[in-house]
Amino acid sequence: MFAAYAARIDRDQPLTGLELGERPAPEARAGWSVVDVKAASLNHHDLWSLRGVGLPEDRLPMILGCDASGVDEDGNEVVLHSVIGQTGHGVGPREPRSILTERYQGTFAEQVAVPTWNILPKPKELSFAEAACLPTAWLTAYRMLFTNAGVRPGDSVLVQGAGGGVATAAIVLGKAAGLRVFATSRDEAKRKRALELGAVEAVEPGARLPQRVDAVIETVGAATWSHSVKSLRPGGTLVISGATSGDRPSHAELTRIFFLELKVVGSTMGTKDELEDLLSFCAATGVRPVIDEVLPLDRAREGFERLAAGDQFGKIVLSNV
Repeated sequence: MFAAYAARIDRDQPLTGLELGERPAPEARAGWSVVDVKAASLNHHDLWSLRGVGLPEDRLPMILGCDASGVDEDGNEVVLHSVIGQTGHGVGPREPRSILTERYQGTFAEQVAVPTWNILPKPKELSFAEAACLPTAWLTAYRMLFTNAGVRPGDSVLVQGAGGGVATAAIVLGKAAGLRVFATSRDEAKRKRALELGAVEAVEPGARLPQRVDAVIETVGAATWSHSVKSLRPGGTLVISGATSGDRPSHAELTRIFFLELKVVGSTMGTKDELEDLLSFCAATGVRPVIDEVLPLDRAREGFERLAAGDQFGKIVLSNV
């Protein structure tokens, strides 16, 4: 079957390790199901995999992609939960939790095999492309906002780095949940898009906000860390799920963190129950993932190049339809 896969690891030029071509189709096994992939979305996780983060060379070649929607063996339209081993279903209780493609072949292919427990029904209200955007970036944003930040309607939140998948999801979900959303971006066009999606104000990174916020959604890392901490009200919460600009800020702001009793919470992905709630939320409210572009699978390299350059606003989707 045709697939996009990591053939080599290159920490400095990750796209040199990306190959498109034929790979073995997945085989059925006990506790697992084979899904015909209709749509799969790109994440920074895929770029990190090409750099060897979470993917050692002895597991190559590895089909990339951790998000997908498709049709299962019984003809049902489904969405995949990307966290493998969260409960032991399909892998055994002693296997550590992993994200698809860290241990098992991924979704940038015509078919993928996952533990049957990881399959959820796709709401009829969502297209395959829309549903494929939810299991990583949108689920991460959902958990960051409503589980780890614990914000409620009427609260305020700062979203750093508008344009990225998680950040875009946080703006849309926050607006739909009645939050007062502020956003940052270095790009004027992306700040404008953030306002169109529901942010009350969009500013350049580091700019002073009109008020201190209840929570910050942080995926950028070192470049925005100090601004994130300084933007919180006393007792506020900073939730971090990524560090695309690096994980070593020049100023950790420790004095401000302890003096103002700020909370710093790490967040990774989300649970199957949270994904089910997110799917229901989108189906019921009309909220839809922001899709930058849909490409056929054989043009996957173009999608990777746009993601690596940071040119996209929202999700890039690869389609087999």
